Amino acid sequence: MKILLSSYHNPHFITITEYIEFAIRKLNHELIRFDDRQHLVPGRIRNRIKFLERFDLQNINRKFISLALDTKPDLVIVAGGHRIQAKSIKILNDYNIKTVLWTIDAPVNFNPIISVANFYDHVFCGGTEAQEIFKKKGIWKTNWLPFGCAPEFHRPVTLSSKEKMRYKKDIVFVGSFYPNRWQILKELKEFEIGIWGPNWAKVNNASSDRFSIHSVQLKHKEWTKIFAAAKIVLILHFNDGKTLCYQASPKVYEALACNSFALVDKQKDVFSLFENKKHLVSFDNISDLKKKIIYYLQNAKEREKIAASGYKEVLKKHTYIHRIRHILSIINA
Repeated sequence: MKILLSSYHNPHFITITEYIEFAIRKLNHELIRFDDRQHLVPGRIRNRIKFLERFDLQNINRKFISLALDTKPDLVIVAGGHRIQAKSIKILNDYNIKTVLWTIDAPVNFNPIISVANFYDHVFCGGTEAQEIFKKKGIWKTNWLPFGCAPEFHRPVTLSSKEKMRYKKDIVFVGSFYPNRWQILKELKEFEIGIWGPNWAKVNNASSDRFSIHSVQLKHKEWTKIFAAAKIVLILHFNDGKTLCYQASPKVYEALACNSFALVDKQKDVFSLFENKKHLVSFDNISDLKKKIIYYLQNAKEREKIAASGYKEVLKKHTYIHRIRHILSIINA
């Protein structure tokens, strides 16, 4: 099958885009790539001048349609969906090209996606909150398709003595700064904890031998080493207090695929997919989190047993190859 994937290629590190592309190729399908952020006008200007924003978006869609009509794919998968317009999907419909939307972000600024969703042949939702939002808007034909891991990228690694010294922490958090994450992390300064990710320069770096913050963008080859050196991988989901969001972060699958012990906030979709205290462990609040950190730091065998079970489960059911196979099974049903 010839599959056109429209998504975003981050120039700084590999993301879900490359993992999906790898899975498509691994399943022996022909891949056609389209980057949906081929902007002509810088964002700071587009945000101020709406005419230029519309012009830029129309240019992206012209390129998208031109590529699709030139290559004539059997299937088009649009990951995200914010920048591909309804008129573009209508043109593909006219040429009998099957179309799939896969929402992959928290539903912030979701109106552009709601307005186009009904024009796709199939809609897949990265989180069940998107299904709820669509249903309220009269869009019922959706499938839940959570994220996953790519074992070729996310896997246990062996560290050198130098790497063990560099990365060694009891607890690690890898992810972007969000205020809700800092509200939790700043209460854990009595533990040996390392924080890595973009935009952490916004907070005071309370670095010490036990608590350190690294405001950096990491490639997977580095954060897999960070996970390998840690006893506990802490996963805190995005929460701005107003956006409905149940979806399991990609880091859940990625941490489990690294054979790491994951301690996770009570995100709805996570515990629809994984069993608490079997594949990973949940916490309710900061007090509960501290108790569980202390317990699992003191009980290495139990921690390692849960990590091994989570590793087995994620590889068995939750890779991007599983996700692409599921898309194809639905559209071919």
